[in-house]
Amino acid sequence: MRLLLVEDHAELAAWVARSLRQAGFVLEVLGRGDHADQALRCERYDVVILDLSLPGLDGLEVLRRLRARESRPEGGPPTPVLVLTARGSTEERVEGLNLGADDYLTKPFELAELEARIKALLRRAGNQVPLVRLGRLEFDTTHRMARIDGQPLALTPRELAVLEVLLSRIGRPVAREALFQQVFEFDADARVEAIEIYVSRLRKKLEGAGVIINTLRGLGYLLSEQAAP
Repeated sequence: MRLLLVEDHAELAAWVARSLRQAGFVLEVLGRGDHADQALRCERYDVVILDLSLPGLDGLEVLRRLRARESRPEGGPPTPVLVLTARGSTEERVEGLNLGADDYLTKPFELAELEARIKALLRRAGNQVPLVRLGRLEFDTTHRMARIDGQPLALTPRELAVLEVLLSRIGRPVAREALFQQVFEFDADARVEAIEIYVSRLRKKLEGAGVIINTLRGLGYLLSEQAAP
């Protein structure tokens, strides 16, 4: 499951992101409303967790623009949006729901409740995919376990994180910098070149699984099914 968290409070964003990743979600974190609006124009997410008080563009305006694009014939199915905010008045709740928010959680909140609400939105949208299969590789998104021909694949936490991100974008390239941010977001000492080490290790462990990680110059890494010889 690929989520977008839009929250400008860095410590809160780090706390929420760490918990959701440990729960098995692939998460992108942005701190500005205008950046979120741009990301939502280019990418699709299974759930958006959206703060309202954001620099660059207010969260309600981000939501309004998203729903306006989705209402067009080419817009596709609506993206579930969970509004996460310190604004708790009835008027603001009504405004957010009228603009198309699917749920509303007021700060402060418990992480367990946030995870439960995200899972409820995924079930409601029919996006809960417990197993992802590619070639002979099978990934259990619920328990965060990879198997090849039914045999567990031993992966370090960083290798697992790389695989999760690539599996969320099967057939589409993931930029090296974007992959690095997902895997090393809270490691201030890490350098972007470190991602190459984990991609290389993951490649070796996936040999014989019928999948391949290609490096595309200027585009990043692409996970796809390996063609039969």
